[in-house]
Amino acid sequence: MDKNMTIDDYSYTSEDIQVLEGLEAVRKRPGMYIATTSSRGLHHLVWEIVDNAIDEALAGYASKTIVRLLPDDVIEITDNGRGMPVDVHEKTGVSTVETIFTVLHAGGKFGGGAYKVSGGLHGVGAAVVNALSQWLEVTVRINKKVYFIKFSNGGKVEQKLTEIGQCKEKEHGTTVRFKPDPLIFTETTEYDYEIIHHRLQELAFLSPFLRIELYDERKKEIMSEVFEYEGGISEYVSFINQDKKVLFEKPIHIKGSEEDIICEVALQYNETYDSNLYSFCNNVNTHEGGTHEDGFKATLSRVINNYARNQNLLKKDDENLKQEDVREGITAVISVKHPNPQYEGQTKTKLGNSEVRRILSEIFGEQFERFLYENPAVAKLIVEKSIVASRARAAAVKAREVTRRKNSLESANLPEKLTDCSSRDASLNEIYIVEGDSAGGSAKQGRNPKYQAILPLRGKILNVQKAREHQIFDNNEIKSMITAFGCGIGDELDLSKLRYHKIVIMTDADVDGSHIRVLLLTFFYRFFREVIEAGHIYVAQPPLYRVQKGNISKYAYTEGQLEKVKNELGDRVNIQRYKGLGEMDAKQLWETTMDPERRTLLQVTIDSAREADKYFEMLMGDEVEPRRNYIMANAQFVKNLDIA
Repeated sequence: MDKNMTIDDYSYTSEDIQVLEGLEAVRKRPGMYIATTSSRGLHHLVWEIVDNAIDEALAGYASKTIVRLLPDDVIEITDNGRGMPVDVHEKTGVSTVETIFTVLHAGGKFGGGAYKVSGGLHGVGAAVVNALSQWLEVTVRINKKVYFIKFSNGGKVEQKLTEIGQCKEKEHGTTVRFKPDPLIFTETTEYDYEIIHHRLQELAFLSPFLRIELYDERKKEIMSEVFEYEGGISEYVSFINQDKKVLFEKPIHIKGSEEDIICEVALQYNETYDSNLYSFCNNVNTHEGGTHEDGFKATLSRVINNYARNQNLLKKDDENLKQEDVREGITAVISVKHPNPQYEGQTKTKLGNSEVRRILSEIFGEQFERFLYENPAVAKLIVEKSIVASRARAAAVKAREVTRRKNSLESANLPEKLTDCSSRDASLNEIYIVEGDSAGGSAKQGRNPKYQAILPLRGKILNVQKAREHQIFDNNEIKSMITAFGCGIGDELDLSKLRYHKIVIMTDADVDGSHIRVLLLTFFYRFFREVIEAGHIYVAQPPLYRVQKGNISKYAYTEGQLEKVKNELGDRVNIQRYKGLGEMDAKQLWETTMDPERRTLLQVTIDSAREADKYFEMLMGDEVEPRRNYIMANAQFVKNLDIA
């Protein structure tokens, strides 16, 4: 306590308690409701309204959802469901539509009467979307009549619910159109077509009874796509595996229900070494897993081991196959529909219902075992791949021992090539993964030695998409990175032991540099996915050009910036094109690429593990044809191909 202040200065009374009415709380603290006001939060608004439309389909009342991206950052979502109720709500005294969009937690998903299963239960509802919009309009078609209501300035009623026309009896449903408030979403109010495309396609795979249409009407040339998959999650698995060699042609599809809980699994093996498991509850992506994933993993292992023993594919003295062995090369989608889902964790993306583990295990186990006995040729392929994976795992265990460290901070255990920083505060520390000894030398001289470490790599690292683990852990460059990071790898990864909270890939601005960057990202994606998800991986952006006139030097990071700098400095400038980091001296490298005050770092994120896996496999995998097709389709967009 400050000695000059009295106890009265520290008083805490009822006058200090602020009461926010209605939607005011949402606008005051939007992060409490949508986590962030960045692009991710902006798109969360779309998911809230889309989820409501999908819930009508889950309940059996709708067959179509239409999403339109309109000019001026407006979005429109239409369904052909029952139409929101328009009668006066007993408790609020205003129309039910107005109640839904102005009262937090008002909706038809709490009592269990209107919706047996709902994806919207995990969200914050239409009222929050209204609160965070500059304006929002709702059009309802119900009982042969059309109603309209409009809100503005964060959810205030501008026009009360009004009957504006009539419609045919079959023309029922709801349309919500809104514009996000730029005062809330200060970073961006522009919707990303690819993000919306991905989510709507995913929802269509998970809802085989639903047709989803997407229109982008923001430019003169309208883009449109239709997502409709009768095969449901089987088509989803085939879509994910489309650029991979599969062990058998048709995915295994299993479905059943118990206690009003519907469990569905589709799986297919491919010739890669990765395991790709995607789980959902009521169409919500549970990327942290949960009881449905636990039940699937344990049952998959148990059934395959039992089958292998009974068919003498595993001998008496052989060890049982482990869970990671039977999941090598698998692509699986698990979808659970639950009337009362319970989620764990802050992000609400881990399913916690204990009964789901047993129910999914029983349904999946019985039908999967039957499939193996009825399809012995396919069963043998699965078991043989798992046995090969088991042997490779044993070899990898020996190789992995080399990468383990007793103490991640003991400098004696660090790789020889690492020039470490003096700080032991991981939250401040950065490590630059640098291409070659020449650039490494400049980086060492130009860095801030207190918190910046340098690890030069020699040549191109191993393509981990084409290698087994024991080969990966035998690679010297990979061993150096694993040892330097100090947090372990794969299933043994412990984020709390990560020695640097910024891992920065710094490669040359040419074709070879881009290739090395992709190889590193492939490695991080496969073995350090948690580190990416935690936001610790970055890509440095070195300049392409140095423009000099007299004693004045400026840097350009793009072709557009180069033209701008040339115009600023006038005629007769000296332009130096940097093809390698080694061409810059220590001072230039610090000024352009390493100084936190002036550098540009791109944070690596995983918005879609499925999309990332798809492109990594296409560009880095064994199959040549998908890669050739991709290059042929996209070569037209390359303006300046730098062939070194």
